[in-house]
Amino acid sequence: APMALGRVRDSTQPERFDTLVVVPGSEMARFKSKFGPREDLVDGVPAFGARTHVTGWDGYAAVVTNEHWDIRRFDANGQLKSVVTIHDCIHLRFPQYLPNRLGYAYARASMWMASHQSSRILTVSEASKRDILRYFNVPPEKIDVIYNGIDERFSTPPPEDDVARVRERYQLYDPFILYAGNIKPHKNLERTIEALHLLRRSAEFAEVKLVIIGDEIAKYAALRHAVHRHKLHKYVRFFGFVPNQTLAILYRLAAVFVFPSLYEGFGLPPLEAMASGTPVVTSNVSSLPEVVGDAALLVDPLQPEAIADAMRRVLSDPALRDDLRARGLDRARQFSWERSIRRVREIYGEVLAT
Repeated sequence: APMALGRVRDSTQPERFDTLVVVPGSEMARFKSKFGPREDLVDGVPAFGARTHVTGWDGYAAVVTNEHWDIRRFDANGQLKSVVTIHDCIHLRFPQYLPNRLGYAYARASMWMASHQSSRILTVSEASKRDILRYFNVPPEKIDVIYNGIDERFSTPPPEDDVARVRERYQLYDPFILYAGNIKPHKNLERTIEALHLLRRSAEFAEVKLVIIGDEIAKYAALRHAVHRHKLHKYVRFFGFVPNQTLAILYRLAAVFVFPSLYEGFGLPPLEAMASGTPVVTSNVSSLPEVVGDAALLVDPLQPEAIADAMRRVLSDPALRDDLRARGLDRARQFSWERSIRRVREIYGEVLAT
């Protein structure tokens, strides 16, 4: 049956679309009756890009939002079956990120309903599966772990002219340590800054800089205070948001990538760094040991001394750098969007058959 794409506007931000819906054309009238009118319907199955792939069948609607995506099936009685994706439980682990207690109650209730009403639950790591079991008490066999893949641009060497242009633009001529990701408190950047301070006590590393990529820096004054406290104004640089093309080059220019996060549902940046051939230091908690395997140095993220020591080892030992680089490249090749999509389609087929 022909497909149609509907887009739903966020009432609080009418200028942007926050939900995409794929519905078989033969089911559009029934879908509208259940979910309300949809805007800008067009023919044809859309391409959502490398990180989101959606397939529709008669009687099915695939729903994609900023937080998760699921597939819902109309059965003979007009009821819905669904497969829901829960990437992590960060808002339950860190409720301070929500505006108030009502926000926490809403997050928990909505995730509880999604997990209990769905036919299957997809998540991105065994660590996230454990969190879902902990918070929502669903049968373990209902949850399938499907790892994320890696954007191919991180494993593809960029043109030398582009590398030279990025190095010149950001004036990256000294060895530097790189962090990329958001900068919320659970990313542990205050301890990372303290670790740089400890590292620079050695004259050998006195000129090493820390480059932090992540937007909304102004919201977290504690990071600026940490820089001021340790007198690192010349040695910690905040780049804000950078496009993926630039990020791919920054990974390759970095001497080491550091990611001492306290919690991750998956943890894509360490894999991107490894795919770029950059040695990685990351946490020994949450999903990160599962993702990086034996291809990174694992540290206790609560100990700045441990983070500093791991960075020191990578910076001072060429043999270790080469070994981590080789292991990282091999590890990154084990994560494929094609493989993940194939497994998602298998699960959708299983739901289709029930």
